[in-house]
Parts: sequence; structure tokens; C-alpha cells
Amino acid sequence: MQSSRLIKIIIIALFGTISFLLFLLKFPLPFLPPYLKIDFGEVPALIAALIFSPLAGVLVIIIKNALYLIVGGGEPVGVTANIIAAIAFVLPVAILYHKYKGVKSIVSGLITGTIIMAISMSILNYLIILPIYAFFMGMEEMKIESVKRIAVLYGILPFNIVKGIIVGMLFVPLYMRMRQWIEDKQATLAS
Repeated sequence: MQSSRLIKIIIIALFGTISFLLFLLKFPLPFLPPYLKIDFGEVPALIAALIFSPLAGVLVIIIKNALYLIVGGGEPVGVTANIIAAIAFVLPVAILYHKYKGVKSIVSGLITGTIIMAISMSILNYLIILPIYAFFMGMEEMKIESVKRIAVLYGILPFNIVKGIIVGMLFVPLYMRMRQWIEDKQATLAS
């Protein structure tokens, strides 16, 4: 029992580290603000969430962002925003998968996660995150309502939609190739 628990912890930590490394390979999209960057750090979190539980996916996300903060790659506001966005994206996939299993539940979860991530991050950025950047980091332009609105409607909202689509388009074929392996790991590790 103890060794099974230890193996789960090691695997989740390993997925968190892989997620962090994938997070470092981020890139901007040419039609969006350069501070918004696509990364594939949610993929290991999705795999962990499918093998174990939604909580395992959340732990991978937290490990990824903690490592990023430790190495000085980000500041607390951006890291917190990334944690919230990733959880909003990963949880619906994990919850629907554990309830229904299969490709349809993965696709439904990815669509739901993309919508939840895009809407929640738009609202949070407008109400909380951008004002924090304005207050603590000297981004005075974010105090102007019209600038905030434009940043959300033409930057943050489309970015999260595009990110969800790109990560989803990568994850579905990856899941289909790894499906048997994931199911085997569920049988041996998740019990």
C-alpha cells in the first residue's frame, strides 16, 4: 500500500516536471499580444488527471507553476493566473472522462474546458488580474476601462480559445495513441 502511494507521488511529481519543461517551450501567436504565449504544459496534467483523478491533474499544474516561480521565470500574479487557467481547462476533461470514459468524453471535456477557461480568465483578468498589474507593476494603462476591455476582448479571450483548440487538437490524437497505456496505468496505479 505504501509503495503504491509512493509510486503515485513520484509519477505526479514527474508529470509536474515534464509539464514545467513543456511550459518553458512557450511561443506567442502573431496576431495576439506578445505577452500571451501558447505552451503545452497542460498535456501532462491531463494525462495524470486521466490516470489518477482530477486532483492529480491539479497537483501537476501546481508543481509546474511552483517550479516556474522557483527558477525565477515568472511573477506571482502571472503564475496564479496560469494555475487558474490550467485548472479551468483540465478539470472538465478529467471529470467528464472519469464519468463517461472514452474519446467522446475527452472531446466534450476539452470543448467545455476551453469555454470555461476562456470565459473565466476574461472575467478574472478584467476584474482582478489586470487591475493588480496596474497597481503593483506600474501598468497604468490597465486602469483605463476601455484599455482593459480591449485587452480582454481582443487579447485574453481569443488567446484562451486558441490555446484550448491547439492543446485539444494535440491531445486528442495523443490520447488515442496512449489510450491503452492510460487504461493499463489506471488499472495498476489508480486503485
